[in-house]
Amino acid sequence: MIGAIRRGLRKTREALAGKTAAVFNSRSEIDEDSLETLEEALLTADVGIDTIDSLLDGLKRETRGSFGLKDALKGRMMGLWPEKPPDEGPPPAPWITLFIGVNGVGKTTTIGKLAAVRSKNGQKGLLAAADTFRAAAAEQLQIWSERAGTGLIRQQDGADPAAVAYDAAVAAVSRKLDFVLVDTAGRLHVKNNLMQELEKICRVLGKACPGAPHQVTLVLDATTGQNGLSQARTFLETIPVTDLVLTKLDGTAKGGIALSVASELNLPIRYVGVGEKMEDLVPFNASEYVEGLLA
Repeated sequence: MIGAIRRGLRKTREALAGKTAAVFNSRSEIDEDSLETLEEALLTADVGIDTIDSLLDGLKRETRGSFGLKDALKGRMMGLWPEKPPDEGPPPAPWITLFIGVNGVGKTTTIGKLAAVRSKNGQKGLLAAADTFRAAAAEQLQIWSERAGTGLIRQQDGADPAAVAYDAAVAAVSRKLDFVLVDTAGRLHVKNNLMQELEKICRVLGKACPGAPHQVTLVLDATTGQNGLSQARTFLETIPVTDLVLTKLDGTAKGGIALSVASELNLPIRYVGVGEKMEDLVPFNASEYVEGLLA
């Protein structure tokens, strides 16, 4: 949706503009005070210090006075993004995506919205309720499956999450479906036993469908800022994450975290959440993001 990311970045943009306006509008030469102001502004937006260093190092040499400073900074931001992620299946069919992340980031809601989009595009699939610990998690996913017009695989509360994922993959293969979206319990990234559980889910998915999971999507809450970056690093040590979804971008002035994700993790952001409505989960667009950040 054109403009959705820009709208979602309003709080971040306003926080940045309040600090950078004088620097960008100045006719004077760029000096150390100007660079410090930019550094402070980017820190306020929760851009990581290593990313800030890469953005500002040598920036003074690329501009004449302050002329073109904003465009030069935008250009450097655009240079941070990794390659665009590959299309989300099929082939192969079924395309199996595992969704991971800590508690409360919006995994289940994200899955429901993505399932609705795929169904609307004519694909047929299943949702797997592999979060067997959170009260009412399966019920929440069932509501989303009914809205999206997909099937649902679930077991009783407390069941083995890997068994749920396996059953969903086997069912999707036998029914020749297009996709499976696997919901998992939110887990603290410092809990080793829960991280090992993710490894088990990956193993059993591969047994049910060779090559699965074809995609491992880490869902991060933009409002957590640099803590989200720490979460991502720990997940990456355990499981081969392929891409990210960044939720709640509209609810924070810390939207600069996306720059650090790109620069420091080299992971593509596939979608961003910019509101509560079904259509408010939108494909990430780096150009719109940068323009929305420094408009």
